[in-house]
Amino acid sequence: MEIQIEHQQDIVICKPQGEIRIHHAPHLRKTFSELIRQDVHKVIVDLSCVPNIDTAGLATLIEMYHRLKKHQGQLKLSNMDANIKKMFEILKLCQLFDIYPTQEEAAKAF
Repeated sequence: MEIQIEHQQDIVICKPQGEIRIHHAPHLRKTFSELIRQDVHKVIVDLSCVPNIDTAGLATLIEMYHRLKKHQGQLKLSNMDANIKKMFEILKLCQLFDIYPTQEEAAKAF
């Protein structure tokens, strides 16, 4: 899985490409860990190129949310596929994550 990283002022856009499954989670976790080491406090995960997420992928996003929060940071999700959003709603993850239809709306919310 490739992960595109883009910096927009003090916000980092993290854009995974492809499914986020158990064998991709370590790569995603490593990317997130590097962002924390760089003292990044505002992260948007753009899910527009993610057709599916399994429980390991969800756990990685939840872990990143908590790690950023511990360092006074914020994680927002954008461009989520309807099926993934439905899964987030069923699992009540919409109560944990701030989810926005676009990167622009997520960035304005910081």
